[in-house]
Order: sequence, then C-alpha cells, then structure tokens
Amino acid sequence: MAAPIAQRALKLKPSASIAAKKLVSDLQAAGHQIIDLTIGEPDIETPAHIVDAAMAAARAGDTHYTASAGTAALRDAVARRMASEKKLAVKAENVAVGCGAKQLIYEAFAATLDDGDEVIVPAPYWVSYPDIASLHGGVPVFVDGDGENEFKLTPDALEAAITERTRWLVLNTPNNPTGTIYAREELLALAAVLRRHPHVWVMTDEIYEYLCYEGDRALSLIEVAPSLFERALIINGVSKAYAMTGWRIGYAIGPKALVDVIVKMLSQSTTCPSSVSQAAAVAALDGDQACVTYARDLYLKRRDRMVELLADAPGICAKAPAGAFYLYVSVAELLGLTTPEGKVLQSDLDVSLYFLEHAKVAVLDGSAYGMSPYLRLSFAASMEAVEEGSRRIVEACKQLSDATPRS
Repeated sequence: MAAPIAQRALKLKPSASIAAKKLVSDLQAAGHQIIDLTIGEPDIETPAHIVDAAMAAARAGDTHYTASAGTAALRDAVARRMASEKKLAVKAENVAVGCGAKQLIYEAFAATLDDGDEVIVPAPYWVSYPDIASLHGGVPVFVDGDGENEFKLTPDALEAAITERTRWLVLNTPNNPTGTIYAREELLALAAVLRRHPHVWVMTDEIYEYLCYEGDRALSLIEVAPSLFERALIINGVSKAYAMTGWRIGYAIGPKALVDVIVKMLSQSTTCPSSVSQAAAVAALDGDQACVTYARDLYLKRRDRMVELLADAPGICAKAPAGAFYLYVSVAELLGLTTPEGKVLQSDLDVSLYFLEHAKVAVLDGSAYGMSPYLRLSFAASMEAVEEGSRRIVEACKQLSDATPRS
C-alpha cells in the first residue's frame, strides 16, 4: 500500500545545495577526485573559545530542555547585539531561537501564510524561500534582478509587485547567491515603498551580515528604517560568521506578537534547540570577535584569487561580490558551444554538468536560484580547492569549440 503522502509534500523540491552536496559525496565515495565548490559552509573549524564554552556547559550539566524560545542567556545576548550594533531597542521577548535560521523562516511562514497569500522574492534567491512559502500555501512572486545593477531590488520593481494579497517581502543582504549588499540610500528607498503599503511585512535574512568586504558588516533595512520593526522579522544566526553550521542555532527578532506564535510552533516541532549549542552561541556573540575578522579576511583572499583566475576563462564573466562567499558568474557566452565529447551546451545546467563530468569540479547552476544562465561557485572552500577548481574550469572552457577569449 502506498504511503499517504500529501500533495504539498509531493510538490516540494529538495534543497538544490544539499542535493548537490550528496551528489559530490556519492562521486567521491565512488573514487572520483571532485573539487566541491557547491556548498555554502565555512571550511574552517569553530573557534576554540566557542567549543570550550559548549564543553563547559555540558560538564556543568547544561544538557536538558530549555525554554522553547531559547535560553534567557542567548536571547539576552541577541538583544544586546541588536542594541549595540543596530540601535534597536529590542528585549529578550522579541527573540526566538531555532534549530538554524532555516527553521525560523519555515515557522514564520507557517505562522503567517494563508492559501493564496503572496511572498515577494527578489531573484536570484536562496533556493528555499519559494519552496517553504509554497509548502504553507503561499504564492512566491518573483522579481528578477538585473546583473548590471548587481541584481538589486529597485523601488519601482517592488512597487509593481505589491498587490492586496502580498503578505511578505523577503530581502536577503548580503545575498545568496550573488553576494549583493544594499547601500543605505537603497534601503531607505525600499523602506519608502513599504511605508506606502502597511499590509506588507518584511523578512530580512541577514545570515551573511558579517561576511562583508566593504566594511565591518552589511546594513540592515530595519536599522536604517526602524519604524518598520513593528512589521518585520530579522533572521540571523551563528552558522556562517562563526563557522557553526553543525551547531544548528539561528534566531529571529521581531514584534512580540509574532515571536510568541513562532515560539508556540517551535514548542510543537523541535521543543527547543540544543542546550549545549545555545551556550556555544552565547560565547560566539559575547566573546572575542577576532575570529569573525579572521574568517572575513580569509574569504576575501579566496574571493580575489578566484576572480583573478577565472578572468582567463573564455566565456565566463566573474565579478567580485561585496559579501557572502559566492561568485555568481555569467556563462551566457558558453551557451551554443560544443564540448570535446560533441555535446552542445544549451543551458547553465549543461555547463555545470560539463564542469562536473569533464573537469571534476562541482558547481551549482543558476536555475536553482531563479536566474539563468549563471553558475554559483563557493569560495568557502580551501585556497587549494579554489585555485585548482578555478584552473580546471579555465581549461575546460578553453576546450569548448569556438570558444574565444573575451576582450
């Protein structure tokens, strides 16, 4: 007898980045020497003082359930960070802690979307926004960005996308996959549009906040327009900046009425995040921030090296991103070219498969992020992987028939 699977579950696509990681792992297990430039995960270890805090908590018996909203210590730490950096007068009651930022996005949409409610998602976008919205009855409304404008959402485009059914705007800066960061005046212009439409809430995904190569951190829409806080949800966490992906701690900051509902939903799903991981997150937020500067400097060197090497790849246009740890490169000039095996490249997916099969380099196609023909390359890998992977891509491009160097 077939399992009684709901239609909404059948329609759900797996995460493209996680699926790619599994494919790479399977190929490596089969003996292939694959250079993996797909996954958005720091390759460095969690800083020692954070690990020490977790071990101390475990030895002290901090191994039990916590409040579903998260420990008071962690919620207070998040509130202090919001006050000191963004000048937002939030309290612990405005903070919900979850098992990663993704869970909090999931619970927020579950708590607020009815069938047919619209969620504006600027493209390119992180792969899970539209699928999570759809899973809860929402309708993703995509607004395509322009590469000449760093794919930024413009006020006019936002205005045109808003309808009476719009419930959320999702704004991710620094952006995954493009690394785009919005300037203060650009955020203020978007805020002006939102003020004209008080029924629209804004979710600001700031998980890459500290991976900013033009300053200490990226500005938040809510800090430049604090009056929007009453209908906003800030999503963040410790995964990227502190190399803590496996610790699974994210947090959401918003109006108490919304946070209370999210916490209620957390109580019926995961109960609470790991107590030990929360202790580690407190140490991350309150402790020495030199580890964040170290990681940012490391990624900056890898970014610049990848851009430098890919400049020699015929048909690839690679620009240095302002934040995050990805290059979103155009491969438009590769389409229509023929591989040494005689296959004509017709899409960015074809290009990504060509690099995987011919060069043994794994990258992600832009169609997974809502915009083609692009590829996402992660430079969160080691410098050795960045250099060798880039060199292989350059050589693979040179082997395409009719490929000529860009002027």
